[in-house]
Amino acid sequence: MGVAVGAAVEAFLHHLTVERGSAANTVASYTADLRRYTAHLAGLGIDDLAAVREADVGAFVAALRSGPSPLAASSAGRALAAVRGLHRFAARDGLVPDDVARAVTPPALPSTLPRALGVDEVDQLLAGCIGDGPVALRDRALLELLYSTGARISEAVGIDRDDLDVDGRTVLLRGKGGKQRIVPVGRPALAAVDAYRVRARPALAAKGRGTPALLLNARGARLSRQSAWHALRGAAEVAGLTADVSPHTLRHCFATHLLAGGADVRTVQELLGHASVTTTQIYTHVTVDALREVYATSHPRALA
Repeated sequence: MGVAVGAAVEAFLHHLTVERGSAANTVASYTADLRRYTAHLAGLGIDDLAAVREADVGAFVAALRSGPSPLAASSAGRALAAVRGLHRFAARDGLVPDDVARAVTPPALPSTLPRALGVDEVDQLLAGCIGDGPVALRDRALLELLYSTGARISEAVGIDRDDLDVDGRTVLLRGKGGKQRIVPVGRPALAAVDAYRVRARPALAAKGRGTPALLLNARGARLSRQSAWHALRGAAEVAGLTADVSPHTLRHCFATHLLAGGADVRTVQELLGHASVTTTQIYTHVTVDALREVYATSHPRALA
């Protein structure tokens, strides 16, 4: 003998509230989503939960994503989570013979990669660091380094003075999990860093207690990630590019422009430090000299 959909929903919500002690907001969200599901099944002429098939659950997700007021993929996925929870509960408690929603997958979420700025837009962004004061020179050095090396903001502010090899045109970056990598640095970035080190860093360092950090804040201490992000945002505002700029913008542009310039994916992954342990073993034959050669022929600002 089957169980009415409405009765199964009430039993499930009671289970969430009393037995699992779910938050009120969670129960309210599940209630709204399951009300949609009940209406969907009623439209199919289904009132017995045991009569629901996998295709009916899939049709519910498809209906959420279409029609005059389609839900976002994340919202549809949340509704499916409520439906799967209902069917899992009903099958476990013997209300229905099978969990027909188990294999139904949520809609794919859209990619969150930022839009890559064009080379001209990057030039415009870098030009947004206006002035000859210590902070302006530091910010220009920061942005040039971010675009020239593909470093994460946390990696850029973690650079020490001795990490930069001016003669070899490389810099040591400390990535996630303590991993280190050496990457080439283009001449425009080296010039910006040199201007900062000669004309700005001594004045900033005089206000601090001594630090090996390359990039300093106004108090002479290592520049923070938050301050670096504000510097990027400030340059974007001057350039009129705020809608397209995020902490990863220049890193994303670095990779996109290298690939557009002919660099192979393995080299770009090595430069970005994206490889897993297994993937890193594949890249061990890529030497610093090889990286420098590919970089010099592919990056827009390598030799400018």
